[in-house]
Amino acid sequence: MNSRQHRFDGDARIAFLDSGTPEARDARGRLAARYGEAPFETANVIVALGGDGLMLQTLHAFMGALKPIYGMNRGSVGFLMNEYQEEGLPERLVAAWASTIRPLAMTATDVAGAKFSARAINEVSLLRQSYQAAKMRILIDGQERMSELIADGALVCTPAGSTAYNLSANGPILPLDSPLMALTPISAFRPRRWRGALLPDKARVSFEVLEADKRPVAAVADHYEIRNVARVDIAMDHETGCVLLHDPGHSLEERILREQFGY
Repeated sequence: MNSRQHRFDGDARIAFLDSGTPEARDARGRLAARYGEAPFETANVIVALGGDGLMLQTLHAFMGALKPIYGMNRGSVGFLMNEYQEEGLPERLVAAWASTIRPLAMTATDVAGAKFSARAINEVSLLRQSYQAAKMRILIDGQERMSELIADGALVCTPAGSTAYNLSANGPILPLDSPLMALTPISAFRPRRWRGALLPDKARVSFEVLEADKRPVAAVADHYEIRNVARVDIAMDHETGCVLLHDPGHSLEERILREQFGY
């Protein structure tokens, strides 16, 4: 997942996406009029105009297509985005650095036995649905590692997602190129001092929900939610990638490194 300079074969053929806000729509109109707009099918780069929420949606929409995605901030949060500038867009795209992000693959089984699959760029989280804390058993590669976690929930995140919900839950920040996943409890009650685990990105993490009828739990892969789960299996999808473009000196790898030093 190291950053590298991206090269276009010929001129950039740009498809634009916007978040739907007036500011983002206006920016899309001006940029499309200035640089032209290609259909998504023939575009060789996607420019997303909005915030981090739009970027996550765009990464999901083009997951596996390996069309590089360049975001410009027209929203309230822009950790994944570049600074918005109307001038010099083709030159910025040519000079941009690319980071390849691997998602997590989640398979959730609900209490009725139905199975659901989804992928997550940031994290898969298990969250209590009621006033009672969740009870979960944790297995790594099929071996029990914790017989009972009592908490508001737990999450497994990618390095790219380690600065999102994981960081808010006091989880560790992972360098973008690290072959790791973070498993982080959310408001753990027992064991109270457990702060989670760092796992190799080839590990398979399984959660078994205990007392699922009394203590219902939801599983969320980024924005996709399954309620009343009985078991959730999570693994890194090494076959699927998303390519994110950033201006030189502001790569995702650099931003994550800066977060570790508090700026």
